[in-house]
Amino acid sequence: MNIQSGAFFIESDNEWETVGEGVKRQITAYNTTLMLVKVAFETGSIGAVHQHYHSQASFVASGKFEVKVDGVTKTLQAGDTFFAMPNLLHGVVCLEAGMLIDAFSPIREDFLK
Repeated sequence: MNIQSGAFFIESDNEWETVGEGVKRQITAYNTTLMLVKVAFETGSIGAVHQHYHSQASFVASGKFEVKVDGVTKTLQAGDTFFAMPNLLHGVVCLEAGMLIDAFSPIREDFLK
């Protein structure tokens, strides 16, 4: 498995991966300790509540999301961020089509092919 991306990511040179109904992602940069991922959501699509051992910070680049972290639900929009500590349950419902920028530490090896 390749454990490092290139120094630059050009969106038009990289395909999106469909990961659910109305949800697709692009892995933009990573090494063994950090990964950055763009996740695009259509209105009404769901990032199911889940947990993992990685720390996750997610920036709302566009759109509007109902976000649940550790049982607390907030509505976030462009410019807002949420943080999920390791093993905390978290998930999103997209209220208005948009994009999250997710950072994971360590990397999500399960995302790599």
